[in-house]
Amino acid sequence: MTQLPTLRQLQFIIALAEHGSFSRAAEAVFVTQPTLSAAIKELEAILGTVLVERGARGAVLTPAGDVVLERAQRVMTEAEDLVVAAQAAGEPLAGPFRLGVIPTIAPFLLPQVLPALRSRFPELELFLREDLTDRLFEALRERRIDAALIALPYDAALIETHAVWSDEFLFAAPPDHPLASKAKLSPDDLTDEPLLLLEDGHCLRDHALAACSTGSARSDFAATSLHTLVHMVKSGLGATLLPRMAVDAGLVDRMGLEVRAFDPPVAGREIGVAWRKGSARADEAIQLGDAIREILEAPAA
Repeated sequence: MTQLPTLRQLQFIIALAEHGSFSRAAEAVFVTQPTLSAAIKELEAILGTVLVERGARGAVLTPAGDVVLERAQRVMTEAEDLVVAAQAAGEPLAGPFRLGVIPTIAPFLLPQVLPALRSRFPELELFLREDLTDRLFEALRERRIDAALIALPYDAALIETHAVWSDEFLFAAPPDHPLASKAKLSPDDLTDEPLLLLEDGHCLRDHALAACSTGSARSDFAATSLHTLVHMVKSGLGATLLPRMAVDAGLVDRMGLEVRAFDPPVAGREIGVAWRKGSARADEAIQLGDAIREILEAPAA
């Protein structure tokens, strides 16, 4: 029968690749350096090839070591998924859960829902990461996070989503803007209207352009955050579209801006939860999304 590497040996080669030193790798996995070195030599014997070039300045993986490292990371991730799936079957949404959130949602949604989530799932330990959608999807595929709160629609390979909440777009401008006092505001009014939007890379920019069928955004004044964006509008640089979620959370309070809904309302984006296709935590991601919807739908106390 073929002798197989142990998970411990795979953990050691991963640590060695990360730290580039037997001593630092041993410290990271809480063993002595001789123990780690012996385990790597045993792994090389099992596989019949040299995995590590040892030198005075540290340790570097050979080409064979790089191949083994890639597969070792997959095996360790699958092993972690096995543990997570077994634990989730016994008690869903308990223990660590790594949740990504995009910047145009995080500061406005999380303060509202986190206290209620803690009350509903007292054993849940949420670890939050804020980042742009593309980078969160990469983290999902690489199993560095379990789920992400994003804005839909957004298609991506190997990612599945579940809609949670509709977020309407509102028009925001200085009081003296020509559209600020229009009796009935339509998305058609924004045709050829220069809009201040977030910089490329923020999905909110694409959703805003799609919602109003306009391609004339002021890219020379693109903002890095919604807070920067509203200050640009306050300074008289132009008008913008804001998600109602952010407005309701107080983004434009005391800014002196005219904020208006469209007639009919513009459904700008859906807030949704995303996860890696085939993830052992897919059911938990959906359950978390549904819990957030229920919290948002609950009448204010």
